[in-house]
Amino acid sequence: MRTHEVTNQVQPLEDHDVLGSDATLAEAVAQWVAPHDGSGSAALRDLGRLAGSAEARTWADQAERVPPLLRTHAPSGARLDEVEYHPAYHRLLEVAVGAGLTAEPWQQQPGSGAHARRAAGFVVWSQVEAGHLCPVSMSYAAVPALRAAPDVAEDWVPGLAARTYDPGLAPHGRKAGLTLGMGMTEKQGGSDVRANTTRAVAAPDGPLTGETYRLTGHKWFCSAPMSDGFLVLGQTAPGVTCFLLPRVLDDGTRNDIQVQRLKDKLGNRSNASSEIELDEAWAVRVGDEGRGVRTIIDMVASTRLDCILGSAATMRAALVAALHHSRHRRAFGAFLSDQPLMRNVLTDLALESEAATLLGMRLAHAVDAGERDLGRLGVALGKYWVCKRTAPMVAEALECLGGNGYVEENGLARLYREAPLNSIWEGSGNVNALDVLRAIVREPAALDALLHELDLARGHAPVLDAAIDACRLVQDAASGPDAQWGARRLVEQLAVTLQASLLVRFSPAPVADAFVASRLAGGHGVTFGTLGGPVGADVAPVVLDRALPA
Repeated sequence: MRTHEVTNQVQPLEDHDVLGSDATLAEAVAQWVAPHDGSGSAALRDLGRLAGSAEARTWADQAERVPPLLRTHAPSGARLDEVEYHPAYHRLLEVAVGAGLTAEPWQQQPGSGAHARRAAGFVVWSQVEAGHLCPVSMSYAAVPALRAAPDVAEDWVPGLAARTYDPGLAPHGRKAGLTLGMGMTEKQGGSDVRANTTRAVAAPDGPLTGETYRLTGHKWFCSAPMSDGFLVLGQTAPGVTCFLLPRVLDDGTRNDIQVQRLKDKLGNRSNASSEIELDEAWAVRVGDEGRGVRTIIDMVASTRLDCILGSAATMRAALVAALHHSRHRRAFGAFLSDQPLMRNVLTDLALESEAATLLGMRLAHAVDAGERDLGRLGVALGKYWVCKRTAPMVAEALECLGGNGYVEENGLARLYREAPLNSIWEGSGNVNALDVLRAIVREPAALDALLHELDLARGHAPVLDAAIDACRLVQDAASGPDAQWGARRLVEQLAVTLQASLLVRFSPAPVADAFVASRLAGGHGVTFGTLGGPVGADVAPVVLDRALPA
């Protein structure tokens, strides 16, 4: 029954160029990718246009609305342990792998801009749908760990770096492309992986290349269980050791991996997270016995970088949705985006998004530049802070749409469910805060590198100089008797100062000035949308037009 004409409802943002409309990301590509890889920059532009298409949005909706299905047994009763996905999930992965978002950068020469190019692509494509990027991220991050076993790396990395998505179950040597999952945590330990009980027994001359073992135990979270292999931890006599656990053995038989169930998660629904049991499953040792935690440290750094990039992407997608809606929705006689209080909210969100994106891209460039010390501390800071800021920011962006933001069809609900994940994955907030303390105390070169990065922004504003000076005092705080009690505050101080220093160096002055004034000089309240004091309303047009040109 027709009772009214539909008006004042915002149409979807069609044919949106995800990269071209994002000045922060586009400038980072121009700064850190284009001088080294012109063809890579062009491919990123194509990816940005696809990411903003109606077709990609349909894939994302289908992949999440039809979740993975576990089939434990074949009709014959034989053990099967396979996960079925909607075809859209495979299409999303096909694009991601084809764009070189897995391990390809590790095959490029240092200084080639490959990691920054890949990071920009990760931010772009994450805005379509985040769940399918779990195996993409792990395939990228696994390479530094695999290099602890050169023969294993030589055998696996070319497949992980390939741009061909090959989802079938087959021995890794017969596939055109590979993906890797991860299973580190167990029921009794969680982040405390030294409490793992999975037993690893050496079994020489096994059906794999390398030092072979039989593993028996469980993994409480095994991500992407249809991957070609998994990095896992097991106990040997000297202690926790890292292993590569293939899904299919070299002779074509299935490894003894049983998928017990899939997790029923808050978000990240397109991605299958599972619980698995290992019954004398074959695995290859990666690194020395008893040095498993040390072996995976570099992998953790890479996955934590992806947590920053993925969270920045979630922020950006939420901001774009809020800006688009506010520019086309009228209330109380004017467009929402023209009303001062809404402009305060949108400007504040745009500042937060730009700071997150710029930090993630700078840290990706640090990988290209071989700045390991800066990356060591910067990634831990960014993982804590950017991931923590994502959930409240997405909530605020959702509120800009009112009730429309709370329904599934507008995409904000999915972003809201996704927002807390990266703050948990690869170590929750407390784990990362404690890691920052360890880095400051035990790795002084990392703190020196961070302080050098901050010093490059000196002279812009007295309040920023004072914040940089305060960062020079953190070593005493990090080693004092109350270090753990104040760890989160210390991490926040370092992270916000780092973001401010990067904005001063790489963003337009009005954006940098507004961030410094609001985040360091007290021109901000407790919630988003409380810009005031030294941050005047005149900054909004510059910030908002930069965030998403009208």
